[in-house]
Amino acid sequence: MTVRQALKQKNKLVQELKELTTRLVVNNSIIEGNTRDYSAKETLGTIYNKINELTVLKTKIHRANAPVYDKIFLLSELKSLAQNLKSLDCTNGISVDYYARRSESQIIKNAEITTTERDTEVKFLESRIEQIQDELDQFNTATLIGE
Repeated sequence: MTVRQALKQKNKLVQELKELTTRLVVNNSIIEGNTRDYSAKETLGTIYNKINELTVLKTKIHRANAPVYDKIFLLSELKSLAQNLKSLDCTNGISVDYYARRSESQIIKNAEITTTERDTEVKFLESRIEQIQDELDQFNTATLIGE
């Protein structure tokens, strides 16, 4: 199994666990006289089995990804930076924000990074993110996880 296949399987297991947890919550305590669709005890047992399966799979993925952790961590940080930059206030001049409307004096702002510079930086980051993601996709497709 490749890392890519293992990641798909992991996501599937995570979804199954969410569904099983919902099933447990819905079927544990029911109104007397109503039919219980699923046994809460059996469902809990299935949850424990899925947790064990997921843990083994995550461990294999973790070990297989060791050579590319630097890229994985860099990708995460660049995504976070891009998201933060998208919300960066680049106002130059008179501000029409909440505080300006509530005060009698005008607020004049001076941004060090302009909107154009911010947008250029975000585009650069998005390009770098895509490049790293492509490298990770290639690794995930070509790399087998240990059994």
